[in-house]
Amino acid sequence: MEVTAQEIAEWMLKELKFKGILYQGDAVSHIREHYGEAFIYINENGNESIDKEVKKRFKKLHKGAAAWDRDGFFWGWT
Repeated sequence: MEVTAQEIAEWMLKELKFKGILYQGDAVSHIREHYGEAFIYINENGNESIDKEVKKRFKKLHKGAAAWDRDGFFWGWT
């Protein structure tokens, strides 16, 4: 079965609901380990990041209830 960006986005939302905060580093590690390198890339700042399609779907799922903290590299509830 092929993994989709939607499945990963749903995992991210579940983690955020469970933990209250989702660190990008933790998410990158989990995605790499469970879904593969295809959903990870190096961004313009040289940091590992999550596929843009995954982040777009994640944003749709949380409907603006979560915010990205640029300083802490995590998502948290607003």
